[in-house]
Amino acid sequence: MNYLKSALFLISLLPLGRLVWFGFHDDLGANPIEFVTRSTGTWALVFLCITLAMTPMRLLTRRTLWIQWRRMFGLFCFFYACLHFSIWFWLDQNLDLQTMWADVVKRPFITMGFLTFLLLIPLALTSNNWTVKKLGRRWSSLHKLVYVIACTAIIHYWWHKAGKNDLETVFIYAAILAFLISCRIPWVKRRIERLISIS
Repeated sequence: MNYLKSALFLISLLPLGRLVWFGFHDDLGANPIEFVTRSTGTWALVFLCITLAMTPMRLLTRRTLWIQWRRMFGLFCFFYACLHFSIWFWLDQNLDLQTMWADVVKRPFITMGFLTFLLLIPLALTSNNWTVKKLGRRWSSLHKLVYVIACTAIIHYWWHKAGKNDLETVFIYAAILAFLISCRIPWVKRRIERLISIS
């Protein structure tokens, strides 16, 4: 299991390695900043979906190892979200806090993206065994913020794509997240468990 987790860790770094490879070979397209920003944002959303998929996978397979990987995938979601935010703040806003805040206030999709990033921070900071023990039941309540994050992330993505009239991909991610979140609803969860027991 440790070898498998290490392999999954390295695989999770491949999107970053791909960007570095493209950068060295001058293959980031006509607008490198937009390409890298869009790519890191997409991968943050992908890892959010993977993180939320761990509980349904545990239900379907009756194996707890999925839950052991959930924290790692959640931190990779935060990692790519940090890259997404940092590239925007550094290369697009020139590290100017005033300009950044004006953009956050002015453009709704930036507002929602910034809110999503802020909500991810406490989850990342408390993703360790010490805080789990320290917070007790409050830890579980805090980490339910991931459902809010799923909503704000999709809204951020929706408003960004709406400006380009390109919503097909947004619908796919929204449907995936809606399904993964619905698996947490008690009656849906019981239904899944009943179907598995029959099979």
